[in-house]
Amino acid sequence: MAQLAQINIAYGFEEVDHPSMVDFKEAIDHINMLAERSEGFVWRFQTEEGDATAVRLFDDPKVIVNISVWESLDALKNYVYQGEHLDILKRKKEWFQKTKGPHLALWWIEDGEFPTAEQAKEKLEYLAKHGPNEHVFNMAWAGNIKVQRQE
Repeated sequence: MAQLAQINIAYGFEEVDHPSMVDFKEAIDHINMLAERSEGFVWRFQTEEGDATAVRLFDDPKVIVNISVWESLDALKNYVYQGEHLDILKRKKEWFQKTKGPHLALWWIEDGEFPTAEQAKEKLEYLAKHGPNEHVFNMAWAGNIKVQRQE
């Protein structure tokens, strides 16, 4: 069996500690807890403090990173597009700029494996360079084409 890994990034108008980001920053712990309690959640990348907003995977300190692993595409979609996470997602234009390239990459990994931040960054960069395919894809591509788990 395989599990679905994902990386998503967001370009803040300001760094996450800026006063204009306070509502977002205050929601992070709760949103992370919701993810961890969601059906199909497996793992999320985090620092010792419990989130990943302090991780600087890109040169720009306004870029925040989220990496997680899910049992299935449906499990990830259910978390992202329903409930309280959707409420926060609807407010993203308050805090984040539109990205110039892909902001999300999805790919299948073996059960029990977890991507490093650098591996996840490489997947996002690959998607930007080559576009979606069966190895690295986005939600739109996955929704239009049946994405099979790699057995």
